[in-house]
Amino acid sequence: MFSRPLFSATLRQAARPVARQVTSAHLRPSPFLTASQLRLLSDHTKQAIEKAVSSAPVVLFMKGTPETPQCGFSRASIQILGLQGVDPNKFAAFNVLEDQELRQGIKEFSDWPTIPQLYIDKEFVGGCDILVSMHQDGSLAKMLEEKGVLAPLDGSGSESKE
Repeated sequence: MFSRPLFSATLRQAARPVARQVTSAHLRPSPFLTASQLRLLSDHTKQAIEKAVSSAPVVLFMKGTPETPQCGFSRASIQILGLQGVDPNKFAAFNVLEDQELRQGIKEFSDWPTIPQLYIDKEFVGGCDILVSMHQDGSLAKMLEEKGVLAPLDGSGSESKE
């Protein structure tokens, strides 16, 4: 058996956040990455990611490609963007499975621990869970419309108002 006071003291200790020192104003500890995962992003990788994020108004870092997603979360993200009507000409996807440096670097760049990751107009939106939530509450549709990244409707301009 175990001693209740010992167990609860251990549990309380484990639940306390670990105090970390920040060595620079530009370096802040990630709330999602552990100390062993945290490393400095190389300038080359950071520039490559910034270029990728700037390559289109809507950018998705995913596992696999839009045609052949390699995980369920990437597949769900692609499906949501398709349901929302994102213009393929304003969309770019990057397969993180092709480049280990990109796979780790994008997590550090966004300070988000999971993939897929969506950027709209160079701004990080979130992962699959955030996309699903925004899709369900309508905020994703509103954001995509405001940013002007939706594909034109068939027959646009020929709608009749009754």
